[in-house]
Amino acid sequence: MLKAPTSFADLAERVKPAVVNISTTKTYKGRGGFGSPFGRSPFGGGPFGDDFFDRFFGDIPQRDFKQRSLGSGFIISNDGYIFTNNHVIEKADKVLVKLSDSKEYEAKIIGTDSKTDIALIKIKPDNSLPVVEIADSDKVRVGEWVVAIGNPFGLEQTVTAGIVSAKGRVIGAGPYDNFIQTDASINPGNSGGPLFNMDGRVIGINTAIVAQGQGIGFAIPINMAKNILSDLKTKGQVTRGWLGISVQDISDDIAKNLKQKDRTGALISDVFKGDPADLAGIKVGDVVTEINGKPVKNTHDLLITIASMHVGEKITLKIMRDGKPMSFTVTVAERKDKPEMIADRGGKEFFGITAQEITPEIARQLGIARDAGVIITDVAEGSAAEDVGIQPQDIILQINKVKIVSMKTYLQAMTKAKAEKSVLLLVKRGKATFFVAIRLD
Repeated sequence: MLKAPTSFADLAERVKPAVVNISTTKTYKGRGGFGSPFGRSPFGGGPFGDDFFDRFFGDIPQRDFKQRSLGSGFIISNDGYIFTNNHVIEKADKVLVKLSDSKEYEAKIIGTDSKTDIALIKIKPDNSLPVVEIADSDKVRVGEWVVAIGNPFGLEQTVTAGIVSAKGRVIGAGPYDNFIQTDASINPGNSGGPLFNMDGRVIGINTAIVAQGQGIGFAIPINMAKNILSDLKTKGQVTRGWLGISVQDISDDIAKNLKQKDRTGALISDVFKGDPADLAGIKVGDVVTEINGKPVKNTHDLLITIASMHVGEKITLKIMRDGKPMSFTVTVAERKDKPEMIADRGGKEFFGITAQEITPEIARQLGIARDAGVIITDVAEGSAAEDVGIQPQDIILQINKVKIVSMKTYLQAMTKAKAEKSVLLLVKRGKATFFVAIRLD
């Protein structure tokens, strides 16, 4: 029978010298005693808003207000590179790092990434510094003992212990959520500090707490930080991979229509012309099941994996097309201001739908081609189409994988779908395209 460690003392003593406290100062403009750290009046909006304040107190000169905050970090190289959270040092005028021996150094911000909440800073130490050892966070197991060290509420070098409660948590913090959940106590000021395994290696960067809960904290897997370290060092920001596809999760109904045995994979709902996926031959309706041999469970898996790829890297995608496995080699491009990779979800289907051909006037108004499907003009109240979210002005591009170019093809495909009591629609709404399945039981 496995037992809890009798003591964490040796581990804490060994790793604490590489953990640092971080204090920041941000400057805001305000007026005298009426100012706020955000340079706004204390009256807020409404009838006593900033205009009111300026009219009656405008002669009070503005001055600088200092906002100070605390966080944590850990040393990853003996010449002074330190990992912390982006939100710890964001917009800071001054970043001060305090070592375990109480020496203090002003730090330079080297690189930041708001999407993952990771930042790299650097100090110029007098001597070689102690550093943490880095683990492989992919190998972390739920139930492992872990230790968090940081600066909660300004209490320096605080050690707390617990276990890994869960992996791969998505909490709505950003597009690349993939948190390690732990019940080791994490409080304000712990942000940016390390989460250690029992070997004394860092498995994560402590970053978030749940205000309403106790014993629930989150850490960014250290592999995510390792993957972007080079970009942070050399560019100051992160360059992410891009394939040029929009994807969505697979519902039970969609899986049945695609003749898939389960909901595993990411369904491609759009392929952007001229981008890597299009050039490789990938099509709308393909289901991505693997990337470089790594299974893709859903859209989140695909997003995380592609974002970690390097620009110019050739990757292998395994997909299912009409129930047949296929393989494609795709060259990763740089993600710039592209459409969101996860398509908006809605619903679409048949009975209850009234549609018409796209006239020249409609095509001009919507900026679409005349042969780009048919446009929905009405959705009957209480119909199957309404139940799944179909809306007027949605455009049906495909019905059961058949391209719709006119009312004739629409009617033929819908008539067949009605007889089968099942339909898979590809719908365009605004700039987003997505699949929706309807089964009439």
